[in-house]
Amino acid sequence: MTEPTTPAQHPWRRYVAIGDSFTEGMVDVDPRHEGRFIGWADRLAAELAGRTGGEELHYANLAIRGRKLADVVGRQLDEALTMTPDLVSVVGGGNDILRPRVDLDAIAARLEDAVARIREAGADVLLATPTDPRGAGLFSALRSRHAVHTANLHSIAARHGAHVLDLWGMRSVKDARMWGEDRIHLSTPGHERVAQAALTALGLPTRAGWDTPLDPAPSRPATQRRAERARWAVTYAGPWVQRRLTGRSSGDTVTAKIGEPAPFGPLDLP
Repeated sequence: MTEPTTPAQHPWRRYVAIGDSFTEGMVDVDPRHEGRFIGWADRLAAELAGRTGGEELHYANLAIRGRKLADVVGRQLDEALTMTPDLVSVVGGGNDILRPRVDLDAIAARLEDAVARIREAGADVLLATPTDPRGAGLFSALRSRHAVHTANLHSIAARHGAHVLDLWGMRSVKDARMWGEDRIHLSTPGHERVAQAALTALGLPTRAGWDTPLDPAPSRPATQRRAERARWAVTYAGPWVQRRLTGRSSGDTVTAKIGEPAPFGPLDLP
């Protein structure tokens, strides 16, 4: 990807991100801090910081892995609004949609209430659709849920003047190399490209080629693919199911990685 020739300025100076593991940045490890991740929202903040005409951008990231929508648009949003943001990204509901039973209309209503609250507070809103899981193994069973949720998000955005990060339409994230070993969270290249998609959603210039699909990956022997699936089931799928059965979350002991708005810029990335 190449840099935009003219990084356009924008009106935002206080950006707060709320959500779950997707916005926390899993599984793009921050080598400077044990147990911490650097994801698309952090990269978006760094991009925005370089387009302020010399003013500081203050950024907070309250997202925590494993959180369901009630926490994202409840406690997290309440905290975010005390920070007087002028831009809030809200990405939630994914953990709800993974449950055996889900009311997509109730999720949409809850999200719309949150968007209305943010807009009434005078801030802009960035939403994000889920990805299209067609051809994504076990996750392909979620395609109809993801499609309905995507349609609901676009309707909410149209009614309230919100921006939408279109993950459903991204070609590049259909490549397995855009995802981490757990097959649920983005890899470093995936987060980099989603940050560019977020800039597009906000109407700002992006790096050329950010959504160009990668060249086809070399084929792997069937025995290797089977071994990888077995390892994934033991390492990731099994523990995930166990947490659901016991009512635990991977984020039970995790706190927000950037809990207060602070100056942020490209030098804050690894």
